[in-house]
Amino acid sequence: MDIIIVGGGKTGTHLATLLTEDGYRIRIIESRKGLMPRLRGQFGERDVILGNGADPLTLERAGILHADVVVAATGSDEVNLVVSTLAKMEYNVSRVVARVNDPANAWMFNESMGVDVGINQADILARSVQEGLDLRDVFTILRLGKDGHAVVRVEVRPGSRVVGEALRDVELPGQTILVAIDRAGDIIVPKGGTRFAAGDKIIAFTNAEGRSRLHRAFA
Repeated sequence: MDIIIVGGGKTGTHLATLLTEDGYRIRIIESRKGLMPRLRGQFGERDVILGNGADPLTLERAGILHADVVVAATGSDEVNLVVSTLAKMEYNVSRVVARVNDPANAWMFNESMGVDVGINQADILARSVQEGLDLRDVFTILRLGKDGHAVVRVEVRPGSRVVGEALRDVELPGQTILVAIDRAGDIIVPKGGTRFAAGDKIIAFTNAEGRSRLHRAFA
């Protein structure tokens, strides 16, 4: 998979490092000449392009015609939106991910601007803090859609009323599906007769209401 990252700052560099370790082919576009020695020393001369990521010619030099994913990760929302729109509308890149720097601009990072996934860092931080305060035992792994559905992890506490109970005897929220149980590193696919033990880490698919009820049931 070929991935272009526009923006070679701390965020873009960290992302490029992770993706490279996972075996993906990455190209970085960075406009600041002073960052070139560090970036090229880390990722190689060919995979770091000096130029403006909002310029079609620069994007083509980076190989956007063959890219599977474009990540707009600069510190400028304006640049990230232009990159996203060009990648999706002009070059038909299948997956476009954009960084949102100012939460007030988050509403613009949508499909009409070419953005498949908008990463609003401030919102993620705020929600993580909120979840930590309100539902400290329920951790969101992945949000899906815009209606509150998510894959979550909840731990069965020693004093929970479900300890020793079979799954079939536990009343779950209406839109909740238990996907797996991590028991001391062993993964269990839950069935009706599966009994819960203290320390079980349960992976579930649920909605916003289900999160609260899972917290009450297992914590």
